[in-house]
Parts: sequence; structure tokens; C-alpha cells
Amino acid sequence: MMTAAAGYGDAVRLPMGPKTLYFFNHPDHAKHVLADNAANYHKGIGLVQARRALGDGLLTSEGELWRRQRKVVQPAFQHKRIAGQADAVAQEAAALVARLRARAGHGPVRLDQELTGLTLGVLGRTLLASDLGGFDGLGHAFEAVQDQAMFEMVTMNAVPTWVPLPGQLRFRHARARLQHVVERLTESGHPKGADAGDGTDALSRLIASVGEETDASTGRRRLRDELITLLLAGHETTASTLGWTCYLIDRHPEVRERLHEEAVEVLGDRLPSYEDLQRLPFTTATVEEVMRLYPPVWILPRQAQADDEIGGLHVPAGADVLVSPFTLHRHPRFWEAPEQFRPERFLPGARGDRPRYAHIPFGAGPRVCVGSSLGLMEAVFTVALLCRELRLEKVPGHRVVAQPMLSLGMRDGLPVTVHPVR
Repeated sequence: MMTAAAGYGDAVRLPMGPKTLYFFNHPDHAKHVLADNAANYHKGIGLVQARRALGDGLLTSEGELWRRQRKVVQPAFQHKRIAGQADAVAQEAAALVARLRARAGHGPVRLDQELTGLTLGVLGRTLLASDLGGFDGLGHAFEAVQDQAMFEMVTMNAVPTWVPLPGQLRFRHARARLQHVVERLTESGHPKGADAGDGTDALSRLIASVGEETDASTGRRRLRDELITLLLAGHETTASTLGWTCYLIDRHPEVRERLHEEAVEVLGDRLPSYEDLQRLPFTTATVEEVMRLYPPVWILPRQAQADDEIGGLHVPAGADVLVSPFTLHRHPRFWEAPEQFRPERFLPGARGDRPRYAHIPFGAGPRVCVGSSLGLMEAVFTVALLCRELRLEKVPGHRVVAQPMLSLGMRDGLPVTVHPVR
């Protein structure tokens, strides 16, 4: 629907039954909604439905509550701390490569599942000071939650939540599973496991902040909401980006070869360090181009709080406003051959006069993704090590279809065969 709407212009009114959606597809419009007049645009459809599972976590909350939540977790993502987590990220990426190498010659591997395991491992070590390996089915639980949120969004809540449809039942089981995981993580005031919290990780900070609540039940609810949100946003978007990266690299062997050469030249036989992010320009450019075509968050829904005007279109208070990075990143006015995979367009010096808001893979404005630096480092390190050591080939005949959830995942996953190259 977003792609079709983009064909009608940069500012489009979309009547949909009882609702009217306002779609904006120009960098200036995105800047206005997400940054310049962000206070007028609260989270909208889709994320509102996600509140049934996520509660009022950082992804869905508004106003003063959101500002307090952001202040609590922001230090866990500071530049110095993220740099200090580079070794843990590299080790998790190397462990993924070792697992895949062990599967060479033993038939197809579900790469999407392996990548989910990777990103959950990184999340546990870098932000939660905990080992998430003991929690089975987290990825499936979040998929069920997001499927139901999407269903309720496109049906405009026309189906009562008490109707025991299969998706609704999967959602209830998934929500119970996620709540159980949160309870386990917060037992005895801090997670147990191989990694001990030092007080700077996100979980330690969240536990300390909710301890300041005067009402214990409010504190428990806040902690639950924040952790479930962190678990979702901290793993799913990066796993999706890595999945699409592997898919596109498989389709473009010339890119894969160049990535292999850069990784061998820069890294040799060692693991990447934080300083290597500046030394892997083509790998970074490849990840950026993947996020252009398949952005970590494909749509940014908002609801106008007061009347406004964007691109000559009157936006009434209460209107549902949509900015879609998926279509914005393909705008032919700002991208040459927008459907083609060209990592070179993100190399240093190649960006030209392209507007800043023509590429917003992590959102923009006050609510830009707090974990963008960690996610980018994780993706670059993983791609470099994968391309240095392995060639992953999509199983012939398997059709890859985008599945729109929080990010653009892959329906039916991505089965690959593994071929060592070193």
C-alpha cells in the first residue's frame, strides 16, 4: 500500500473505511513530522496495538514518561560504553561463524534462526549482563506478538480481542512467555549468568530506576514493559538487517568478493576491534545500502495532536500520519536507480548533496533509535567475519518474501548452504 501511495505523490490522503491516512514521502516532510514538529506527532497505528504486549516501554510511551525512560537507558548506549562492548560483539559474531562452519556439508541451515541467536547473544552480553541462551523460543514469541499487532492494525481493531482466533491464542501464549522471561531476568534484583552486571548495563539501570517508584506494582509493570521492549527492539531489527544482507550478497557475488578482500586485508586472521569500523568502509557502506532497501523499521506511524499542514496538505488533529522509510529510501528524485543494490553510493565522498532525511534507517529526531550505534557495529562485524570465512548460498527455489513486522523480516526464513572460503 505504501509503494502504491508513493506513486501518487509526496503528500497523499488515503481513505480507508472509517479512517483517513495521511502519507508523506519527502525528506522535508519526514523532517517536519519526526524532528521539527515532533511534539505534535505521537506514536500511531501499529505501535498502539503493540501496547498490549509491550505496555508503555520506550518504543510506545509518550511525553514525560518517555523522557524519563530515555534518560534511564541512554547511558547504556553512550559512545564510550559501546566501544567497550566491541570485543563481546566480535566474539559473538565469531561464534556464529564457527557454528555455521560446522554445518558445512550437512545440508541447509535456517540462517534467520542463527542470526536471531546471534543478536540475542549480543543483546544479553552488552545490555543485560546476562546469558539469554537459556531462554528458548524468544524469537518465535516476538513474531507472534508482532503478527497480532499487524493484524489488529490492518483490521482497525474490528475483531474483538476476546475472540479465540489462532493468532490471538498464539499472542496470549507469547505474552505469557515474555513475561516469564522478564521475571527470570530480574530475579534477586539482577540477572545471574556468566556475565555480571557492573551497574552500567541497561538492566541494572532499569532495576535501579524502578526502585525509586513509590508504588511497587507500578515499578514492576514499568520494568516488565521496558525489558520486553528492549528484548524486541534489541535483537529483531539487527537480525533482519543481517538476513537481507546475506540475501543480497548471495545475489551479487561481485559485492561478496569485495567484502571478502576488505575483511582479509583489514583484519587478517584476528577479530575486529572498535577502531576497525573506520577501516571497513565498503562493509559499512554495504550495510547502509541494505538498510536503504530493507530498513530496520519500515514504517513510522504517528498521530497528529493538533492541526498541521505538510506539503500543502491539511492534517487535522487526530489524523493518522505515515512516514515510510521503505518508500522514502526508494524515492527516484533522491536515489539513482533506486531499486538496484549499489553499496558504492554510501562510500565516503559519494553521498553528494542528498538530503539528510532521505535516508533514515534508524528513524530521526528525538525518537531516533537509541541503539543505532550498537546495531551498526554488530552488523558490520558480523558481515566482515562471515565474508572472510564463508560463502552462504540461498537454497535454490526458495522464494524470499518480506514480512512486515517491526522490521522487514523474511516470511518462511532464509535456508542456506554453507561453503568455507578460508
